[in-house]
Amino acid sequence: MDEISGRTATLLRNTRQRHLRVAHTSGPRRFELVRHRDISGVSGTGVVAEGIEWSDGTVALRWGGNYPTTTVWQDGIDALLAIHGHNGATVIRWLDD
Repeated sequence: MDEISGRTATLLRNTRQRHLRVAHTSGPRRFELVRHRDISGVSGTGVVAEGIEWSDGTVALRWGGNYPTTTVWQDGIDALLAIHGHNGATVIRWLDD
């Protein structure tokens, strides 16, 4: 019950369910994020992160360096590269192919 109005509260729910989409059937794949040019001047060049692409296309990325961080990209590799690819200055090197 809503304490202010005295009416029964109704919770709004997102009825759209997320279904498992299969990006590939071979299971998770490991990769490295390799930076050829450091556009921002922050992360340097070479292997700057390690990652895994899960079979549903979700990506988990572990950044190296002085402040290691883990990020998750539910929209996959394309979303990750749209932000961190720097127009081809950073690429994915697949380790499991």
